[in-house]
Amino acid sequence: MNYFDINDIDNLSTWINEAIELKKDPLVYKSSGANKTICLLFFNNSLRTRLSTQKAALNLGMNVMVMNFGAEGWQLEYGDGEIMDQGKSEHVIEAAQVVSQYCDIVAIRAFAKFENKEDDYQEQVLSAFMKYATVPVLNMESAIGHPLQALTDMITIAEHSTKARPKVVLSWAPHPKALPQAVANSFAQYANASDFDFVITHPKGYELDPQFVGKAMVTINQEEAFKDADFIYVKNWSPFADENYGKVINTDSNWKITAKKMEATNNGKFMHCLPVRRNVIVDDEVIDSKNSLVIKQANNRTFAAQIAIKKILESINK
Repeated sequence: MNYFDINDIDNLSTWINEAIELKKDPLVYKSSGANKTICLLFFNNSLRTRLSTQKAALNLGMNVMVMNFGAEGWQLEYGDGEIMDQGKSEHVIEAAQVVSQYCDIVAIRAFAKFENKEDDYQEQVLSAFMKYATVPVLNMESAIGHPLQALTDMITIAEHSTKARPKVVLSWAPHPKALPQAVANSFAQYANASDFDFVITHPKGYELDPQFVGKAMVTINQEEAFKDADFIYVKNWSPFADENYGKVINTDSNWKITAKKMEATNNGKFMHCLPVRRNVIVDDEVIDSKNSLVIKQANNRTFAAQIAIKKILESINK
């Protein structure tokens, strides 16, 4: 099996509960990855994803190889039938098959390039590796999704929720750069699959792809969205609409998360995937408060990755 998105999860609640159990004894399945190797390919920078996925694999007894592909590998061609007489030296057809010979699982991190929306939304890199690799593929963040982060977030909410059906708000916040929609897309997808009162709030022009918005209530009134919320998940993303894809069209600081805004919540917990630009996305007073879960979220990255890798290993070992 691959772990590409939520469709590869047979039962989300089961995965969440198993991940929480893993935290009690992270080495309980140490033998499951014995004599197995995972190769982590990074086409983009990483801190939490790299370290947590590596730690998760080590907890399962696996050997780990890491390659910063964007800096250390050949530039890859993805198109079919291409005459490769320009700058790209290797085709993904060979690269994926070669990497597969060196490992039992290949994990890939490749962001949206914002050069061609169609290529991004067709998941050019991940799709090609899943097509040509002969071993399972683990998505460590792709052009339009971050399923390890979303699983992490669901684990964190499950651990800290005090009610059966919490109100969870995904809020846009300003950022000086155009950021991918991957985290927001996957968070919305997983939230929709959970028993939440789920709200998305953003300025006009920052609508997400409807396939991820799903049944969420959407509002451009951030203050209204925050009322009685139990969890405030904050993330910047760039517009989905074709004409503004990959652009910054709003830097309004009024969308920043402040202590005053958090007062409208139900003693709401603050969440962010990190890295975060302090006093642009969120004020120090909020992220440093007792209601901030960002460090606990980061810790749960290991266990989200570990449960995903464990499930893949189980499919290999059948």
